[in-house]
Amino acid sequence: MQPVIPIHLNHDWNLITRTIMPIINQPSLFEGPNSISGSAWGLGDINPSLFLSPANPGKFIWGAGPTFTLPTATDWRLGSGKFSLGPAAVALFMDGPWVVGALANNQWSVTGWGEKDVNQLLIQPFLNYNIGDGWYLTTSPIMTSNWEARSSDHWTVPVGAGVGKLFKVGKLPINTQLSAYYNAVKPEFAADWQLRFQIQLLLPGFK
Repeated sequence: MQPVIPIHLNHDWNLITRTIMPIINQPSLFEGPNSISGSAWGLGDINPSLFLSPANPGKFIWGAGPTFTLPTATDWRLGSGKFSLGPAAVALFMDGPWVVGALANNQWSVTGWGEKDVNQLLIQPFLNYNIGDGWYLTTSPIMTSNWEARSSDHWTVPVGAGVGKLFKVGKLPINTQLSAYYNAVKPEFAADWQLRFQIQLLLPGFK
């Protein structure tokens, strides 16, 4: 779940909040009844981000601010056990049918009970091409680097794309998207593929 809420501050500035609330079903990472990893289901670590952004942008839109990760996981397997924070920024350009941009952040752990420190980079470039009647083509791979891992396991770099459709149910706009990504670079035990399905409800902004 990822609510994005724009808040109008004044004539010049908006505050955009983006909060990731992961609900995770994680199977056992290793086979065997005595596996120490086991399976887990529940809430992961919540990640709010705040972006200060100009209230009257043109074709170019940007935002910057802090991001945090709160150790809210309901099972130790689903979170880091650390409170982390760092800078975040997003920028995008819209021209005709094209939307091009990127989101990036890096977080460092500052306290918590987890055994491993956190130092992780996230970069999400995105490219949309609107083809008409609410349909669009998209790619938005989520690239990460865990700087605390061994050098061969730092990066996860997906490559792929998908298709989306914007439509209305009554007066409510809904954005749906399906995409697939191959992990061209990945840590040793990471998955080879990612499949992403998204449903987004577009509600009126807050003022």
